[in-house]
Amino acid sequence: MNLLKATGTIGGLTMISRVLGFARDMIGSRILGASHANDAFNLAFLLPNIFRRLFAEGAFSSGFVPLFSRRLAAGGQKDAEEFSNEILAVFMPALLIVTLVFLIFMPAVLAVVAAGYQDVPGKMALAVELTRWTFPYLLFISLVALLSGVLNSLTRFAVAAFAPALLNVALILALLVAPRNDLDVVRYMATAVLLGGVAQFALCWFAVRRAGIRLHFGRPRMTPAVRELVILILPATAAAGVYQISQLFYGYFSTLLGEGALTMLSYADRLNQLPLSIIGTALGVAILPAISQAIAKNEDHVAADVQARAFDLSMLLTLPATLALAVGAVPIIGALFQGGEYTMAAAVTTGQILAILVTGLPAYVLVKVLTPAFYARKDVKTPVLIAVTILILSIPANFLLIPVIGIYSLATVTSAGAWINFIFLFTILYVRGHFRMPVWLVSRVARQLVAALVMAAALFGVRALLDDWFFGGVAQRGLALITLVGVGGLVYFGVAFLIGGVDREAIASLRRRKPPQ
Repeated sequence: MNLLKATGTIGGLTMISRVLGFARDMIGSRILGASHANDAFNLAFLLPNIFRRLFAEGAFSSGFVPLFSRRLAAGGQKDAEEFSNEILAVFMPALLIVTLVFLIFMPAVLAVVAAGYQDVPGKMALAVELTRWTFPYLLFISLVALLSGVLNSLTRFAVAAFAPALLNVALILALLVAPRNDLDVVRYMATAVLLGGVAQFALCWFAVRRAGIRLHFGRPRMTPAVRELVILILPATAAAGVYQISQLFYGYFSTLLGEGALTMLSYADRLNQLPLSIIGTALGVAILPAISQAIAKNEDHVAADVQARAFDLSMLLTLPATLALAVGAVPIIGALFQGGEYTMAAAVTTGQILAILVTGLPAYVLVKVLTPAFYARKDVKTPVLIAVTILILSIPANFLLIPVIGIYSLATVTSAGAWINFIFLFTILYVRGHFRMPVWLVSRVARQLVAALVMAAALFGVRALLDDWFFGGVAQRGLALITLVGVGGLVYFGVAFLIGGVDREAIASLRRRKPPQ
């Protein structure tokens, strides 16, 4: 597998989805502002996504992909297909039960999760209504996670990476056709979330069938394959559960911080998640099958080499993103979201939140790079202990910091938690001898950091020169953003290339054409 090519495919198509996501947020921010209706929608969108990560993208994928890859390598596509159908037969009814329970008890759930909304007339009722529309999205997007696991194991990354774009298309259409009333707008958006999930499921289902895998919804049976997966993912579910509990606390704390708090935190996190999704998630998805197959063949040196090259590539792309977002946080947020109902004060606060969040970005990405080394070895207990430790530290930290720094406490604690997570993962892998940073990797990352610092200095100059443009007309904002990105990219990659921060052989190999057969 060509790691650079696979990451480029996943990252490039994820970028399309993220660009559409920004278009969605830019339209939504101007129509809704940092209002209680926008807060209610963001909460309704947050809840199914928390459980999606709990049941699907985290624990399930980390267990399913290595087992599917092993079946594919040992027994071929037919054996892997049988395994998938056994899992699907159990996975589907479990998701149905969870969805129905939450739909019934949603008022009680939100009374705990969003306690602060009870003090605002109508806000809690609106949040319950919207969440009952969005929560069934969990059912479809969790099935998408299974289908994506199949496609990724077959090294067919494109469809699974593109599928999330359909959700953003549905939300943009809802924003454009909804009546210009806050309540109607968010109701259209909540319906669009559900329809977007259905569209993603349909796309991935047909892609799996085209790949030659015939899936069906059979009678649930506790087969040896199902038991093996359950035993494998239970600790990972616990680990993800600890993280998602922390996200519920994140939502809970935000509801106590006044109108618009959850909206501002959500918009800042969108930009923070952009490089994480494009770089970290793409690399994590790309290297898990490769590491799993190497370990299955007792080729630990191959697994370590894949991990080292992923570390190198992640830092090459993440370090400039981190410093660029930190330097340009307020101007970027202003250019993207300020206008209409979204005030200058809200934009400045959102930018300051972003500047804090991105200090943890390298750690977020490296966690995505390091965790496959545990999952591929069927060690999901260690991440559980790490997640529990971080939760124990983060919850009281927020209680202590909110009275001192208010809304900025959530970003501060989140960033610090990411670095603690990375340090624990790296130290354990190092002690066990599973991953050691070779000299070439240390040297290259140091050079990448130098290039990123030079870029940051250049961006300070761009910001000072074009500061008013970021809050000007549409053309001025566009030119200011293009200039910021263009100067940053040219300076960083130019300096990195000159001082040896880039793997020149890998770049050269992309230019080589295959010889004619």
